[in-house]
Amino acid sequence: MLVAMPVTKPLITLRTQPKQADVAAVRTITADTGYFSADEVEVAVELIEDRLTKGDGSEYEFIFADLDGTTVGYASFGEIACTDGSYDLYWIAVHPNQQSAGIGRRLLDKTERLVKAAGGRRIYVETSSRDQYQPTRDFYLRCAYRVDADQADFYAPGDGKVTLVKSVNG
Repeated sequence: MLVAMPVTKPLITLRTQPKQADVAAVRTITADTGYFSADEVEVAVELIEDRLTKGDGSEYEFIFADLDGTTVGYASFGEIACTDGSYDLYWIAVHPNQQSAGIGRRLLDKTERLVKAAGGRRIYVETSSRDQYQPTRDFYLRCAYRVDADQADFYAPGDGKVTLVKSVNG
């Protein structure tokens, strides 16, 4: 007689303290998604390098998702200068091998909790209007974000910027 064994999900742990190995992880994750240009990958790397160099003096906060000691996703956010509690979610990316496992949602939930705990009121997300990014926009809409602005041809002809926002203070 065969006994069905329960399927266990891999254990994902979240952490907020960056380490030097995260530079390579951020580069790999953003490059491997296929969504970001080489220039965008370099910007993502610059943000983690800034955080590692400046520590708490950096304007960039991070959350990392680790699977068995390997970083498979991350989020980066920070308060928008000269605002009262408005935050940007700069990056949220999960390695393609781990997508659709709820990691992005966990990173976003943790980001929202940290922003709220810091006295934040609203989180803004900017993304492309290209068809390739429709699943990204759908993800944020499912997470109770709403489209706040849609700027045609912002990044390039035919590539607009869609800004989404969510209130996190209740």
